[in-house]
Formats: sequence, structure tokens, C-alpha cells
Amino acid sequence: MNSNMSNTTTPRFAQAAIDELGWWRAHKFLFLRRTCQLCVLFAFAIGPWFGLWLLKGNLSSSELLATIPLSDPLATLQVLMTGHWPELSLLLGAAIIALFYLVAGGRVFCSWVCPVNLVTDAASWLRRKFHLPRTSEMPKNLRYYLLAVVLLIPLFSGIAAWEWVNPVPVVYRAILFGAGSGLWILAAIFLLDLFISERAWCGHLCPTGAMFALLGKASPVKVSAVNAKDCDNCMDCFEVCPERQVLKPALKGTSPMITDSDCTQCGRCIDVCAQRVFQYQNRIALKAENNQ
Repeated sequence: MNSNMSNTTTPRFAQAAIDELGWWRAHKFLFLRRTCQLCVLFAFAIGPWFGLWLLKGNLSSSELLATIPLSDPLATLQVLMTGHWPELSLLLGAAIIALFYLVAGGRVFCSWVCPVNLVTDAASWLRRKFHLPRTSEMPKNLRYYLLAVVLLIPLFSGIAAWEWVNPVPVVYRAILFGAGSGLWILAAIFLLDLFISERAWCGHLCPTGAMFALLGKASPVKVSAVNAKDCDNCMDCFEVCPERQVLKPALKGTSPMITDSDCTQCGRCIDVCAQRVFQYQNRIALKAENNQ
């Protein structure tokens, strides 16, 4: 072996951002998302664990401070499709949640609240860590077809069947009440994302994500490539983005704002970009400012 041959190592992912901005700023939104996800989970957990019922129930249907109803719009629609009129509290709770995500951005739920995101992000991290080859992606509209199926099943069966296997309440039942019988669903999602198709569950299959994407189409809060001219094509944002198809129009198109409702607004493109190309913007405020 040639003694002059130097050992080469693969550069750490987003190393340029870490070097330029520091570790915290290169991971800020990732840390904030994890904190938000765990805080929401803890708000539910302190009830069964400590008897302090801040939020009672789970993400499908709950009650805040024993007063304010909160309901998953998709779960509520399934009840309606069974032909049974839901209780007023369920309808009111669905309206509150729908209004929140209409403003905040529908798929904010997917990246900032949904506990399954921890599973799919772990699979994505392992893909990068072990340099697994990119696999073919499923059709983007597949989750909307599955959403239609989820809503049609109650129409013909009279049962909100999706809620039996929905991985979101599965996580909550397992953590809060020790009901681990459905954890095989999470394992299947992890293996699917890791070995079969990148971001298969969140990006291509999840009907809940499809529902929230539809809700967030008109949201004023968007990620924008405000400094697209500074992009050096390092591709770190494409590597980390769970919906990478939304980035190219903003970086190479006529408008820097990512208006595609598939964007989860996770902020990771902001984190990993050493050139600070991306930032959050309020498109309504920006439009008003431009019209002045």
C-alpha cells in the first residue's frame, strides 16, 4: 500500500452550514420541532401519568382544559360519512383545528406535531448515515387517492375503519396507555421508508397528511428562497427536504416563495443552508408591503 495515500472521509452532512453558522443555527428548526412534538405528547401524557388533565384524549379527538374540544378533521369527516351526525363538540373541535391549520399551514401538523414524523425522520437519517442508494419514489398523488378511499370506506361500511390503523393514535395509545398491539404499523412504516421507498409514508401514502395539505393551501405562512441568487448548488436542502420537489420552482423559477401545499414547513432547508437562501415569510404581509 502506498504510504503517501491519505485516508479520505465522507464530509459530515450540512458541514458547511455548521462551519458557517454554528451547530445551533444549523439545527435550530430541527430542535424546535422535536421540542414541539414532545411538548404536545407530554401535554396528553400528564393526564394518565400524573392526573393533570391539560389535554384529555389523543390527536384524533381531545378536550383542552376540560372545556375546549379539539378534533381531527379527517376523523370527523369519517364519522359524517358513516351517516351518523357527530356531537356538536366534535364538529366544533374539527372546525377549530381546521381553522388553525388554514392559518399556520396544513402540513405544519406533519412536521411539528405528528409523532410518526420521528419514525420517518429516523429512517431518513439512517439513509444518509449509511449512504443507502436512492430508491424510486411513489406517485405524489397516491395519498390523495388513499384519502378518498379512507372517506369512502365509512360510506359503505358504516365504520370509521381508518382510525383502527391510523399510526398517529397508535403511537399515543402505546405511550399513554401501554397498548402496544399496533406498534407493528410503526415498524412497517420505518422499514418501508428505510429500504423500499424514500419518505414513502409521509410523502406518498399518509391520508392524514393529504387532508392537512388540502387545508393548508391558502396559508399565509410560507418558506421562501429569498436569497436564491446566493445558492451554490450544494444540494443539502434537497438531501434533507421531505418533499424535495417543492424546492426547485422556488430556487429556479420566477417566484421564490414555496406555495406548494406539499411543503411541510419543517424549516430544515433553512437550517442546512450555509448561504441562508431560505426563510419563513408571511405572503399576505409581503404582498401588502409590495403594493405600497
